Amino acid sequence: LDGWRSLTYGQFLTAVEHIAQSLLDQNLSIDRPVLILSGNDIEHALLALACIHVGIPYAPISQAYSLISKDHSKLKDIVNLLNPGLIFAADGKIFDKAIAAVATENVQIFVTANPANPSQKLFAELQDTTISNDVAKAHEAIVPDTIAKFLFTSGTTGSPKAVINTNGMICANQAMVSDCYAFMRDTPPIVLDWAPWNHTAGGNKVFFMVMFNGGTLYIDDGRPTPQDMAKTVRNLRDVAPSWYFNVPKGFEELVRELEADDTLRDHFFSRMNMLMYSGAALAKHTWNALQRLSVEATQTRVLIASGLGATETSPFALMCTWENDEAGNVGLPAKGMVLKLVPTEGKLEARLKGPNITPGYWKEPKLTAAAFDEEGFYQLGDALRFADPKDASKGFHFDGRTAENFKLRSGTWVGVGALRGNFINHFAGMARDVVLTGLNEGFIGALVLPNLDKCREISGLDKTASMADLAANPSVIDAFSQALTSLAKSSTGSSTKICRMIIMDTMPSVDKGEVTDKGSLNQRAVLNHRAVLVAEIYAGSDRVLEL
Repeated sequence: LDGWRSLTYGQFLTAVEHIAQSLLDQNLSIDRPVLILSGNDIEHALLALACIHVGIPYAPISQAYSLISKDHSKLKDIVNLLNPGLIFAADGKIFDKAIAAVATENVQIFVTANPANPSQKLFAELQDTTISNDVAKAHEAIVPDTIAKFLFTSGTTGSPKAVINTNGMICANQAMVSDCYAFMRDTPPIVLDWAPWNHTAGGNKVFFMVMFNGGTLYIDDGRPTPQDMAKTVRNLRDVAPSWYFNVPKGFEELVRELEADDTLRDHFFSRMNMLMYSGAALAKHTWNALQRLSVEATQTRVLIASGLGATETSPFALMCTWENDEAGNVGLPAKGMVLKLVPTEGKLEARLKGPNITPGYWKEPKLTAAAFDEEGFYQLGDALRFADPKDASKGFHFDGRTAENFKLRSGTWVGVGALRGNFINHFAGMARDVVLTGLNEGFIGALVLPNLDKCREISGLDKTASMADLAANPSVIDAFSQALTSLAKSSTGSSTKICRMIIMDTMPSVDKGEVTDKGSLNQRAVLNHRAVLVAEIYAGSDRVLEL
């Protein structure tokens, strides 16, 4: 395609072998792995696969820890844990502050462009080597238990955990994916994807799925945000994917673009086999719109599916591979997985065992031991409910995080997952996310993260209006109040009735762990760091909206 930089599989392998030689020459190893600070690009992919090719672990890190964090505290914790021998970033000047905060004289620094000082070498130098037999020997020495990479969890509180990802885990997981996505055996996938490679969905599921099936991966430089969606739309005009993944927020933004442009809609669905969402609940209005748009474009309904997994499961664990009339079914365990359901606080807690499960957290034996039960099942921390209590083959619905559920003062349990999904659906685009409150209180409250574009539309304010301006706007307040009142009419008791809420007027903080890479709120972190707002809900104030 014009304007796209591309490499064939053969070109990629040649470059990977040259880079792998350089890595071996620098004596990198499990004790001195590679740290990748920047996001998705060809150099990132080359370096990652070169590491895997010769058994040197690497760790892709959230860009937020380098570019948004003010104190680089999480990045420092990661460096102290891994002791990297090489650090890579795409742009030396942009990442210079982060590099300077963690690099020592024993660490080699490589950048693709714009070195900020002489200690930063150009990535091209890694390819300027003569390949020796050492590369083949290192490659042949790889076994299933060889560590491929470390992926870090979001770090709700304290330091992020390094989840060990072995070669065996990743290979087993892709065999599971292939079994579920049988169409890829005959038609290699064409994928346009933005999901960050420091996260298991983008860096494991999508990245390796394309390679395992001999497909084509187009790196989307857009994001599911109003300001960056234009880049994704531009890319979708060039690329018609056969498989497309996004988070619910991304699909909301995409629906808006597809509804406004029939040509884009028809091109997008022209060879689409499947749409997949994960990371949060897909709102009913978004689900309905995608179904309608696919029929308008192709006269058929394209499969919209979801699944369930975690960084610790590589991530593919459960998957829904059949048509549904509504969102929410996460399917059945993939081939090779064993699912155990444990009654816990009125819910069914999911636990998993299989060849795709991590052996644990790097240098964290206590955390590793706590993650598994007495039978060796990984404790997912999610609750499931049967889609049809009389027929387990109909799959499961996500029923909330067991750690997020809480009791009201009356002793009544509140299932956060289902109530959160209902709230977002009911507010029809006004709320990006919500955090529920009420532990040991008399009723449920909510801290609402507003959709700023929708609030600007409601208020009539322009793009210069701040989040605080929008949260205090009378028209916005009235719209949220009406939605809260109408939501209460569908409640079945104190465990489903939200009585008060506050519209958040400041963005969630990356440094405090309030927001994940996928843009969803970290419930526990928000509650911890916004305790004053939680108290205000129950004490009452001018900005508390109530029934």
